[in-house]
Amino acid sequence: MPSISTIAQAEEVQKASPEQAIPLFQSILASTGTKDSTKNDQETALLKLAQCYRDLHRPNELAALIHDSRTLITTIPKAKTAKIIRTLIDYFSEIPNTLPLQIDVCKQTIQWTIQEKRIFLKQALETRLIALYLDNKMYSDALALVATLLKELKKLDDKMMLVEVQLLESRVCHALRNLPKAKAALTSARTSANSIYCPPLLQAALDMQSGILHAEEKDYKTAFSYFYETLEGYSSLEDPRAISALKYMLLCKVMLNLSEDIQSILNSKVALKYRGVGVDAMKAIATAHQNRSLQEFEQALATYREELDNDPIIRNHLASLYDKLLEQNLVRVIEPFSRVEISHIAEIIKLPAQQVEIKLSQMILDKSFLGVLDQGAGCLVVFEEIPVDKTYEGALDTMKNMANVVESLYEKASKLT
Repeated sequence: MPSISTIAQAEEVQKASPEQAIPLFQSILASTGTKDSTKNDQETALLKLAQCYRDLHRPNELAALIHDSRTLITTIPKAKTAKIIRTLIDYFSEIPNTLPLQIDVCKQTIQWTIQEKRIFLKQALETRLIALYLDNKMYSDALALVATLLKELKKLDDKMMLVEVQLLESRVCHALRNLPKAKAALTSARTSANSIYCPPLLQAALDMQSGILHAEEKDYKTAFSYFYETLEGYSSLEDPRAISALKYMLLCKVMLNLSEDIQSILNSKVALKYRGVGVDAMKAIATAHQNRSLQEFEQALATYREELDNDPIIRNHLASLYDKLLEQNLVRVIEPFSRVEISHIAEIIKLPAQQVEIKLSQMILDKSFLGVLDQGAGCLVVFEEIPVDKTYEGALDTMKNMANVVESLYEKASKLT
């Protein structure tokens, strides 16, 4: 029978060497006994053994442990079972490149819960599976599971899990660029959250998604306020996602042409503890934008590629910011010319001539300025804007008003007769 001293001994060994602690925890799990103390020790050993596999980056052993521990789990109260299984599956997320294996383990465990008729655990695991599908970009599978799960949750009136699933639905739709449906799902999630106590972590996730969707609509002022709420929520819980919220706040200030406010945000009490490479990347972007320098902008993108490119939200907004900055620089360069070589423009703004030519053609089509590209001579011909003669429009408006006057006089005359 495992004793408390055995558990304590194994935990001490685990601190020094997880490899050597594995057989100790395995022996505790293999022991037999029906006392409550024995079951408690085995529960502890199960979680500690999983931690060893996680720390040693052994995903296959962790998957086998989850499968083999089902016999033990059936003897544990159901409420505790759900927490243990979710914890075991969450350990996978700390091992790199294990997303497909994590999805397979989650599916197998869901099948087991169906056989054991553990409905609530099944729904919790399906919610986790939707998040895994989203991370693995399996959007169609995620939406199919969302539709099925929402029907079940609405029947059971489980508001807490309903909020989580609707929030995940909003994130999936946003990833698919279906913004109207993403907003509708988020509105449903907020409505459900208003009728229950919403934990701070879930409330912060709702605020984060609200900020992201407002930013997509170019409403950066509202998005900033949501990201600020998110930062405070995650910061109070010491959640690492607070860094993302801070970066999105800085992004909003850049997009609003308020780069000078960034330093005051970074000096605030909440933001000080999150200073790092990610924040430095956003500061470099803000400086480049403030100086209206394409060269500095590209240098920042190259220096902080990992921090800026890996986040799809930041990447999308920086792409539009780069286009806007490029347009402003091109307009400023071509303003004094009526005819100028494309190579000369490319030399001034230090970009490849082909890229400059493509951008100029887009600007002409978008009517940013009047001109044509003479590709034979490799030149841009800029036309002066011809002032629009508004006499014709004014005459039409006068005739329309005169017609209204005549009609009203006719109505009054007909009443007199």
